[in-house]
Formats: sequence, C-alpha cells, structure tokens
Amino acid sequence: MTGRIPLVERLRSARGRLGGGLYAGGLYAGGLSLLTVGAVGLVGLVTHLPWLFPSLGPTVMLFFESPDQPASRPVNTLVGHGVGLAAGVACFYGFVVDGLQAAPVGGLTGAHLAAGALSVAVTTFVLTRIALPHPPAGATTLIVSLGILHTPVHFDTVAAAVVLLTGIGWGANLLLGTRPAAGTD
Repeated sequence: MTGRIPLVERLRSARGRLGGGLYAGGLYAGGLSLLTVGAVGLVGLVTHLPWLFPSLGPTVMLFFESPDQPASRPVNTLVGHGVGLAAGVACFYGFVVDGLQAAPVGGLTGAHLAAGALSVAVTTFVLTRIALPHPPAGATTLIVSLGILHTPVHFDTVAAAVVLLTGIGWGANLLLGTRPAAGTD
C-alpha cells in the first residue's frame, strides 16, 4: 500500500465540496454505517430476532469515525461486548430480574437498579483491568441486565450480531485502506 492514501483520508481531504463546513469524511462514516447496520438489521428481518440493539450504533460509529482509537479495534469490540453480555446475564439472573418485566416496560425496580449498576461496574472494571476499553459495551450490559433482551436466544443473538457487525465493519475498513489502531500489548 506504499504511496496510496487510504480512502478515508482522501475523503477527509476533500473539504468544501459539500459546503457548510462539512467534509466528505462524513460520507465515508455515514455511508459505511448505513451499509453495516443495514446488513445486520437485514439478518434480523429474515430471522425475526433482535439483531439490532442500541449499543451497535456507537460501536459502528467508532469503527468509521475513529478507527485509529484503541476502543474501536476489533479485539476491543468483541471482548468488550462479550464481557458486557456476560456481566449483564449474570446480574439479570443473579438479581432475579428474569421474573420481572423489562425496566422500560414495567418500571424500574430495586432489582433492576442493582442489576444495572453492578453490571456496568463489572464491565467497566474488567475492561479497564485488561486494558481493552469499548464504551458501547456499557449499553450492552444494561440492555441485558435491565431485561430488554432477556432470553437465551436473545443473548446468543447479541453475540452473533456483534461478531457480524465487527466482521462487516472492519472488513469494509480494511478493504478501503483503514487499519485498526495498534495494540498496547
């Protein structure tokens, strides 16, 4: 790739074409976000399962807006959401939230509060301790611990959606000349 400028850099340097201070780099991030989230959502339409959930939005934004940040690396994404999912499931069952309606539907209870707070704390602690930050994982753990996605099939779907989103997102970045941030190992 010597001598070639990655597409994202070429687009970012094309300032002024869109007017109003916008630059074409937004087209890169927005366009690839649309395609990536659309592809994952299409799987949800076909399977009738919740392949789209809120924490995928900030994840895909990191991929295309800040690919040079450690939090957007594929390993951070996969480990981050994995830890968030595990902490959310543990707190969901540990605080017996599985017997309650999801917090947004039935209202916040003490069990929801405890499960949500502890799941975010555990996710943050573990990801900080292993030096693999991925802030969107905080949303994943709340989605599960508050009972929004609440069955074993949902939990499997969350994991599969994160893997698919990461594969499509980073595959697109690599094809277009964008590389993940170097590891700190």
